[in-house]
Amino acid sequence: MSELRWHPILEEWVITATHRQDRTFLPPDDYCPLCPTKPGAFPTEIPQSDYEIVTFENKFPSLQHPAPEPAVEGTELYKVRPAHGICEVVCYTSRHGGTLTDATVQEMKNLVEVWTDRFRELGSKDFVNYVLIFENKGKDIGVTLTHPHGQIYAFPFIPPKIQRELDSALKHQNRTGRCLFCDIINEELTDTRRIIAENDSFVAMIPFFARYPYEVYIFSRDHHQSMMSFDDKQRSDLAVILKGVLLKYDNLWGISQPYMMIMHQAPTDGRDYGYYHYHIEFHPPLRTKTKLKYLAGCESGAGSFVNDTVAEEKAAELREAAPTTTRSTFIGESDL
Repeated sequence: MSELRWHPILEEWVITATHRQDRTFLPPDDYCPLCPTKPGAFPTEIPQSDYEIVTFENKFPSLQHPAPEPAVEGTELYKVRPAHGICEVVCYTSRHGGTLTDATVQEMKNLVEVWTDRFRELGSKDFVNYVLIFENKGKDIGVTLTHPHGQIYAFPFIPPKIQRELDSALKHQNRTGRCLFCDIINEELTDTRRIIAENDSFVAMIPFFARYPYEVYIFSRDHHQSMMSFDDKQRSDLAVILKGVLLKYDNLWGISQPYMMIMHQAPTDGRDYGYYHYHIEFHPPLRTKTKLKYLAGCESGAGSFVNDTVAEEKAAELREAAPTTTRSTFIGESDL
């Protein structure tokens, strides 16, 4: 069963998808559904003996097209609608071991190209209002498959957090005539203490308002609403800075850092969002090498985050973690 139920208190849609209870959970390495299908072996989700990057529809989707009719009848207060949408899996590599951090810059650039292609394709559908590209990494996040992969959700509505960003950005634009995100970038670049990496096209920082100890935002320097307007240089620079940030995370404590990586882009509903600004957010759940940042009563119950650390100090730690530069030469021009 899959349907959308209206939350009248928060005024947002909740996705109900009961069939996801039966999804595959941490299978053994030799039975991974995201690995290539080997000759004579049990078929996986990918019927090829090898691949570079693969996208396909999730076998246990939260959103479906066509969507089934809701299992319950809505009322004036409790509205219900079909969970129209598309959920895709993006397999970064045929290699089962490792993580996205292990990708070369060229492989990372290929992934940026795939993300752009899927954003264009899914966003063009008339029932899709928002395309969310994201990755959940690590058992601490609740990952059920360890093969390096991410996901894409094509929503029939604008998700609540994105809508809040749009609202605040529009208010700032109307009040000042400037982009909220450009002002944040300029303030951070002026201060410099929270910058952890930068190149010609992007800047990465632990922002002044960070809610997680090692929360990183990657902003495009130029005012883009989505990846659709990036040129080849910007796509390459995005690959480079992504690789750099991921290396810093893993080198911080010498462990594979768990995180949620979420790409924030303008909605695809055909309206003008010229006041919005492309960025990627990383939310790592660890506050130390051995301690989790739990979202307990204050965060989950009241929606008010408590950060136990100071952004300037955590940014200094990440900035000093190798690599110390994310320009194209930090791995080698041959990787680009």
